Amino acid sequence: MSKRIAILGSTGSIGTQTLDVVRHHPEQFTIEALAGGYNVELLARQIAEFRPKLAVVATAEAARELAALVSADTKVLCGEEGLLEAAAGTEAQIVVTALVGSQGLRPTLAAIEAGKHIGLANKETLVSAGAIVTEAARRKGVALLPIDSEHSAIFQCLNGENRAEISRITLTASGGSFRDKSRAELEGVTVEQALAHPNWSMGAKITIDSATMVNKGLEVIEAHWLFGLPYDRIEVLIHPESVIHSYVEFADNSVIAQLGNPDMRIPIQYALTYPQRLSTPTAPLDLAAIGRLHFRAMDFERFPCLRLAYACGRQGGTAPTVFNAANEVAVARFLRGEIAFLQIERIIEEALAAHQMVSRPALEDIHAADAWARGVAAGLSVSKL
Repeated sequence: MSKRIAILGSTGSIGTQTLDVVRHHPEQFTIEALAGGYNVELLARQIAEFRPKLAVVATAEAARELAALVSADTKVLCGEEGLLEAAAGTEAQIVVTALVGSQGLRPTLAAIEAGKHIGLANKETLVSAGAIVTEAARRKGVALLPIDSEHSAIFQCLNGENRAEISRITLTASGGSFRDKSRAELEGVTVEQALAHPNWSMGAKITIDSATMVNKGLEVIEAHWLFGLPYDRIEVLIHPESVIHSYVEFADNSVIAQLGNPDMRIPIQYALTYPQRLSTPTAPLDLAAIGRLHFRAMDFERFPCLRLAYACGRQGGTAPTVFNAANEVAVARFLRGEIAFLQIERIIEEALAAHQMVSRPALEDIHAADAWARGVAAGLSVSKL
């Protein structure tokens, strides 16, 4: 019997690669719902190929445009209500949450409450509301199956292992587009330079986050919630080749690592087929051809956003929510050419400094902190950064 899937963010980098996995194993999967934001033309092509019962776009105007392009067999909805329907209102067994940023929180919680397993590619969901999401998943008996390559690696390394015997986990980081540049050399870097990631094919927001190391900070917070480890047992190591995706060290000093080419289709497929492994449309790893692997200790002075992420994770409460929301706005401003690259971190710092933290937030507190941080980050003038 094929596994029924809904994909939130089907026209983005993770979504299109998820559909490539489905394309490679059509007998294994049925697409129940696709949510594609503003990219109506691509979503229409996906609908024609995969024939979902439901499709969702961002606006009513986009919904009218899409409805004119697709069969009446596919219901077309829009906005957050549409996302919630795609997440919770179909017969999907697993919902791949590949939305960008904190917009994934409500649909993910709705999917969990409906008993859907989660293929988690939206790390911001756990960053903003880790306690609420993980408690809901435990209560509903829902699996949070990580799709990020680093968390998938840790998840795979822990198969069959006693988690009480973990000494520490290490997330590897490519270092991003500017890994070999000094702080001084970052003055005046362009959007185009920042988007030129050396290893991975990712969306614009995640690529910028990789360059600032915010992405790794979000992953550290996500790992805390996924694997139940304190922050002093979660480490980060720069590994430019992105071949070792992450590793686990145990009490006896044994280390288990997961290796592979930097291709997101591998962790995507593992989340969809777990605990099975199937062939993938990816190239096999050839270590002899690679020849050497390199590693560098993390420099928190060079990458202050990672230091901020650790601090927010340890502080807890609404601090990670503010970190994430301020960063989303700052990255959007950088991509629009409003601010310089190094001003991204200044916006995050300013928002955190002004925030009055709620230590044990309810969901409405998280939404309020998110909205507050966005307003602060959007309103900071360039002259004050």
